[in-house]
Amino acid sequence: MSLSTASNTPEKNIKGKDIKSGSVLKSPTSLLLITGTLIGFNFPLGKIAGEANVSPMIWALLVSAGVCCLLLPNLLFRKQLTVPKGKTLRYAILSALISFVVPNLLLFSVIPHAGAGYTGLMFALSPVFTLALATLFRLKTPNILGVIGIAIGLAGAIVVSITRAGSAEAPELIWIIAAILIPLTLACGNIYRTIDWPENALPDGLAFWSHSFAIFVFIILLLATKGTIPISELSAIPWIAVTQAVVAGLTFPAFFRLQQKGGPVLLSQIGYVAAAVGLITATFILDERYSLFTWGGAGIIAIGIVITIISQRQKA
Repeated sequence: MSLSTASNTPEKNIKGKDIKSGSVLKSPTSLLLITGTLIGFNFPLGKIAGEANVSPMIWALLVSAGVCCLLLPNLLFRKQLTVPKGKTLRYAILSALISFVVPNLLLFSVIPHAGAGYTGLMFALSPVFTLALATLFRLKTPNILGVIGIAIGLAGAIVVSITRAGSAEAPELIWIIAAILIPLTLACGNIYRTIDWPENALPDGLAFWSHSFAIFVFIILLLATKGTIPISELSAIPWIAVTQAVVAGLTFPAFFRLQQKGGPVLLSQIGYVAAAVGLITATFILDERYSLFTWGGAGIIAIGIVITIISQRQKA
């Protein structure tokens, strides 16, 4: 599942054909809250799937299938479904790999081992990594306050990782490392989708084709590793699977609109909302338990979040 506008990216390249067509919500803040909340539900749903022995690859395939199934009728009705060519085709392929295949495989592999709440907290680091990469690519240079926010956010993540690794239910080190890789891959996707957004491309079309290619990749991987596509695994939790597909289908139209309207750093801040939703649902619905030090680390991340937001508003 990315996160203010890249200064070196032409405005027309991000805006595309204007968002009037089919867009109910115009406010980036509303899109941010909606997208982050929906993504936050991925953590408990993924945890339930893992406990039901549904493979991470099948669950990631289900996410992309849910997006395509909900977008396809809308695109056909509006006569906006066109076969991608040239730069749009490249964008769909690379966006699928960088933004959905790798991050979702990591996400749904880590959740059963590290817990939904902890994985959600790692997800909150995507704004930190996105800001760092944006600076590296000269897309956005944070001011001193932004740098402080990044440093505090990283400190909070380190506290969370150390406390989680030292707890009685600590996962193996490999899953701790994999969890930290999630925000890094998300940040790479955030930056790529901004700098390579095809001119005049519609967000729904890009979302549909990116997830369509992701489905193709997942099918190839399943056939190569298992020799089959074990859809039957979903029969153990049919209503959870339907819920996940619907949540995904609602998420990514808003997700690509937020990318289009806000750029990578603003989009990355869905990690804050998603982490809060994930930690709360993991605690009160899945009965996961975290130490006071872990919650303290989450508080440090929250301080970094607030400072980063203040920094972005000052620059704006």
